[in-house]
Amino acid sequence: MKIGVVGNYGNNNQGDEAILEGVLIQLEKAYPVKRKDILVFTNSPEQTKEKFGVQVRKLYYKKSTAPTTLVATVLKHRPVIRELDLLIIGGGGILMDLYVHSLVLFGMYGKIAQYTKTPYVIYGAGAGPIQTLKGKIILRSLVNHAEMVTVRDEASKNVLQSIGVKREIIAIADPAFYLTPPLMEKKEEPRKTIHIGVTAVPYYHANYWPSEDRKKYNNYVTGMARNLERLLDKDPRIRVTFFSTKHPQDTAVSKDIVKQMQNKNRCMVYDERLDQQEILEKIGEQDLIIGTRLHSLILALVACKPIIAVAYHHKVEDFMKENHSQDCLLSIGSLHQKDSLFTKIYEQMAVDWEETLSRFEKITQNKTKSLPQGMDLLQEKVHLK
Repeated sequence: MKIGVVGNYGNNNQGDEAILEGVLIQLEKAYPVKRKDILVFTNSPEQTKEKFGVQVRKLYYKKSTAPTTLVATVLKHRPVIRELDLLIIGGGGILMDLYVHSLVLFGMYGKIAQYTKTPYVIYGAGAGPIQTLKGKIILRSLVNHAEMVTVRDEASKNVLQSIGVKREIIAIADPAFYLTPPLMEKKEEPRKTIHIGVTAVPYYHANYWPSEDRKKYNNYVTGMARNLERLLDKDPRIRVTFFSTKHPQDTAVSKDIVKQMQNKNRCMVYDERLDQQEILEKIGEQDLIIGTRLHSLILALVACKPIIAVAYHHKVEDFMKENHSQDCLLSIGSLHQKDSLFTKIYEQMAVDWEETLSRFEKITQNKTKSLPQGMDLLQEKVHLK
């Protein structure tokens, strides 16, 4: 059995790496296949091979122009994909047209699979935004020709239906929910120190965002700093640790936030690249996660930690609403307008901390037990030898 997996892998984004780990865990449980026999298309082949123990191929073969890059990649990958029994495209937020390069790239994988008569599926992916005619045409074709389509939330299903996809689309849990949670010691009662982990995204910063807007970035950094400062002032037991799911970009933002804070001695920026399991372990040391990155929130739930979400992208808002957690959701654009936003939510959580813990633990249980299981669906719809 030969299975290939393609997604936004090998870019040092540990959210995407957590997705890949979740897909691999599920594949090994569902099929008589070992990691060493699974082929992953990745931006960093050697790194992915060493980290996950899989076979690897370059995601694409860069040439002097976009068209020649596309042609070279098709020629290299066509014979490889022809030999696969199944190609899995996903997960992560890959069904969008914000980045034209990615749009064409994943559309290309679908076309190669069609021409080589290799069955392919869309697995646990996020959709949107899809705003251009080109994006609608490519993604509609990619989705409509798949053997099976699963997405990570109902909002993604609605986006795909809005561009004219008529086929069945099923919402499943994000693959990252299937990672192994860290072993944690029970906290002492009463809590002498309260550890809050924070992830910060480079919102409208030139080193990450498609277009820079310094005013929006500065408002965001100021808002994060003031809200965290107010939280620290409210409870002297609190300590704040910044960690990154995409280092060093997120780390640089974290340092900018701390520069604006008075209680620097109660803040720490973890200035090191962590893999997805190390991030889970770091989260396991915290009592609460305030996250911008979607997968910092998902991994927090894997580790059974309460979360406060700062929505920098619709996917974060969609995730919190789908899990009935709007009361723990903040808009990134509102942070600079009021400095008590984190404190208000934290105080509501602290009224009954045991109930708060139970509430967020149930979200993970519901995701992995109540939703349709992606691999069960795959086994039903795609019959592999």
